Amino acid sequence: MAKRDPYAPREWLAHEKPVLPGSPSTPLHSVPKRVAYGVVGVLVSITGGLGNALVTANLSNLQGTFAAYSNEIAWLPAVYLMTNVSINLLLVKFRQQYGLRVFTEAFLVLYVLVAFFHLFVNDLNSAIMVRAAHGMVGAALSSLSIYYQIQAFPARHRLKGLTIGIGASQVAIPLARLFSSELLALNEWRGLYLFELGLALLSLGGVLLLKLPPSDRIKVFEKKDFLTFMLLAPGMGLICAVLSLGRIDWWLSAPWIGVSLALAVALITGAILVERNRRNPLLNTRWLSSGAIVRLGLIMLLIRIVLSEQNTGAIGYLQQIGLLNDQMRGLSLAILTGIVAGIVISALTINPKKLSQPIIIALVLMTFASLLDARSNSLTRADNFYFSQFLLGFSSAFFLAPAMLVGIGSVVTEPRNLVSFSVLFGMSQNLGGLMGSALLGTFQVIREKFHSSQIVDALSLQNPLVAERVGSYSAAYGGVLNDPDLLSAQGLAQLQAVATREANTLAYNDVYMLTAAIALATLVWVLWRLFRLRMLARRRVH
Repeated sequence: MAKRDPYAPREWLAHEKPVLPGSPSTPLHSVPKRVAYGVVGVLVSITGGLGNALVTANLSNLQGTFAAYSNEIAWLPAVYLMTNVSINLLLVKFRQQYGLRVFTEAFLVLYVLVAFFHLFVNDLNSAIMVRAAHGMVGAALSSLSIYYQIQAFPARHRLKGLTIGIGASQVAIPLARLFSSELLALNEWRGLYLFELGLALLSLGGVLLLKLPPSDRIKVFEKKDFLTFMLLAPGMGLICAVLSLGRIDWWLSAPWIGVSLALAVALITGAILVERNRRNPLLNTRWLSSGAIVRLGLIMLLIRIVLSEQNTGAIGYLQQIGLLNDQMRGLSLAILTGIVAGIVISALTINPKKLSQPIIIALVLMTFASLLDARSNSLTRADNFYFSQFLLGFSSAFFLAPAMLVGIGSVVTEPRNLVSFSVLFGMSQNLGGLMGSALLGTFQVIREKFHSSQIVDALSLQNPLVAERVGSYSAAYGGVLNDPDLLSAQGLAQLQAVATREANTLAYNDVYMLTAAIALATLVWVLWRLFRLRMLARRRVH
C-alpha cells in the first residue's frame, strides 16, 4: 500500500477547511467534546504563562535563594523574553511543515522536561538556562491554547473562542501573586517548580487524550530562513536584555548596554537586508513597513506601555513600602476579576465590523484608572488601588483580541504574512511590556531624585517645625541611646527616610500622570485616524 504524501492537499468539507495552513481543521464536535476542548485550552494557556509569572512575582524570594544581586536575578525573566520574543519566526513554519500533532506533543514534552529539570537547579546560571528554554516552549503553548479554544465553539461563535484563547494568558501574573506564597512555604523555590511541573504534566495528559484535528501541511522552510533567524533572534534578545536591565545597571553607567545596542542594530539591520532581497521572505518587510501595519503595531505598543503601570506603578509602589504578595491578595484578586470580566465581555461583544470600539473604550478606561491612581499619598495601600487596577485589568483583556483581529484580515487574504504578523503581535506585547517597565521605572527614579532635592532644600533645622519633628524622632530612641549626638543623628535619619518616602510617592504619582497622558494621546490619535478615514470615505462617495 502506497504511503500517503503528507503534503498532498486534503479533501475538506466546507465547514472543516482550515483558515490558514498549519491551523487545525474545524469538524463538528459534540457538546461534551467542545467543553473538553475549552478546558484543555484554558489549562494549556495558564500552564504556558504561569511558570514565568511565578518567577516574576517572586524575584525577591528567589534573589535570597540564589544569593544573587538584583541585577543578577533580573536575568531570570529577561532570558525568558529574550527567547520568547523571536521564536515565532520558526514556530509558525514548523507548525505548517511538520503538522499540529508534532508541534503539540513535541513542545509539551519539552516543557515537561524543562519543568522537571527546574527541580535540580542549584545555581543561578542553571536557572537562567532553564528559563531560556521555557521562553521558547511558552510561545508554542500560547498558540496551542488558541487552537483548542477555537475547537470549543461552533462556527458562528468561533471569534469568542479566539478571544478567550488570546486573553487567557493575561491571568497568569495576578494568579501567581494569589497563591505563590503557599508554594514557597511548601518547599521554598522548589515548591514553585513542583507546581509548574504538575501543570505541565496535566496539560500533556490533556492534549494526548484530546488531540487537535488534522491540518494541511506545506513545505515552507528554506535555508535562508535560518540565516534570518540567526541574525534576528540574538538582535531582539540583546534589545530585551537592555530593556530588562537598563534601569537596574543604569543606562549610561554600564558599558555593556551601549555595546549590546550597537550589536542589536547591526544584527537586525542584517536580517532586514537579507529578507528585503528574498523572493519568499520569512518576514515580509514591505508589508510590515506599510502605514496601516506600522500604525497598528505602534498603537498596540503604546497600550502595552500604559498597562505596564500595573506592575511597575501600583504594585511597584506597594512592594517598595514593604508589602509582600500575601498582603496584596485583595489587589491581585481585583486585577484577576478585571481580566476575567474583560475576556468575557470582549467575547460576548466582539464584532469584526467594529473592532476600533473596544480599543477606544479600553483607552478611556486606562486614562481614567491612571488619573485615579495619581491621587495617591504616603498612606495609600493596596485596597485603595482595587477599582483602578480592576479597570486596568479589564482593559488589558478587552482590547487584545480586537487589536489582533484588526491585522489578521490581511493575513487571511495573504497567508505568507502569517509569520510577519505573529512576530509583530508578539513583539508589540513583549517589547511593549519591557519598554513600559523600562520607561516608567526610569521616569520614577528621575522624578524621585527631583522631588527629593525639592523636599530636602525646604528642610532646615532653623525652621521650628522641622526642629520639632527631628526632636520627636530623636525622643523615640531616648530609652536606648544616651549620646545626644547619636540621638540627633537618628532623628535626622528618620526625617530623611520620611522625605524619601514622600518623594517616592510623588514620583509614582508622576508615573500615573505619564501613563494617563500616553493613554489620552493614543486615544486622540485613534479618534483622529477614524475621523479622517470617515471623511475620506464620504469624499469618495460624493
